[in-house]
Amino acid sequence: MTRTATSTTPPVPLRRRRRTNLAPVLFLLPVAVPLLVFTLYPIAGSLLLSFQRNLDGVDQYAGAAQYRRLLGDEVFRTAALNTAIFFVVQVPLMLFLALGVAFLLNSPRFPLRGLFQNVYFLPTVMGLATAGILFRTLLNEDLGVINYALTGMGLKGVPWSSNPWWAKVAISLLVIWRSLGFNVLIYLTALQNVPRELYEAAELDGANPWQTFTRITLPSIRPVLLFTVIMSSLATINLFDEVFVLTGGGPANGTLTLGVYLYRVAFQNFDYSYGSAVAWVIVLLAALIAAVQYLAGRRNA
Repeated sequence: MTRTATSTTPPVPLRRRRRTNLAPVLFLLPVAVPLLVFTLYPIAGSLLLSFQRNLDGVDQYAGAAQYRRLLGDEVFRTAALNTAIFFVVQVPLMLFLALGVAFLLNSPRFPLRGLFQNVYFLPTVMGLATAGILFRTLLNEDLGVINYALTGMGLKGVPWSSNPWWAKVAISLLVIWRSLGFNVLIYLTALQNVPRELYEAAELDGANPWQTFTRITLPSIRPVLLFTVIMSSLATINLFDEVFVLTGGGPANGTLTLGVYLYRVAFQNFDYSYGSAVAWVIVLLAALIAAVQYLAGRRNA
């Protein structure tokens, strides 16, 4: 009887099936069209532009000439070195600090937890221009509050803007201050989702606080740690806003990063082909570091 019922079912017309399958495409169009026009098309255009050079106002194919030009660019090497220094020093420092603050706020014995959560998150929602003006006021070498307090205690003022290394410290302080609340919020949410039964079992087994932290807490929040490491690394490789507002890449390119150098080349010198080559080097570098961190995190999971 089943075969008879199947054989008598009228076939669905092919045109009708195609009309029905168009519905998902129509729903995707409002998102897909702006994505193609405003994101994918400029990305493809910048890749094409990186293999061209402008001669007498006409873009011509130049092969890998722009990328070979990078190899002999001393300013590019300076920007890459400064970015690497920020990456090595700043990323671990900001994440360890955020994890420590989140661990303290997760303790039920910590007083006024809600108040401190809001205080730590406040710099994250503060506008970058406001934060930049605040730090330039605090770290001004002649009239800044920090140097005024240091000289009041009989100490020498710190050359925050005239010394390249102290300028790097000032930028790192601004970045850590603005990103601390965001990372604390993510870590705190992850810590509060660790099952309490695991801590109770560890307590029954006689584990000390360090063993509980390293064998229960850290493995439980490993995916969140991996996420913050990758996001913070990408933000540091593309570091631009804080440097541009606070030092502009100075003094003497001492805080010049790849992002600021890309801005100078493309939008101040109007060398769009060379700027596109710099942009794609940054993209490849960010993708490589993110892939290595992701694979390392999955391997240790």
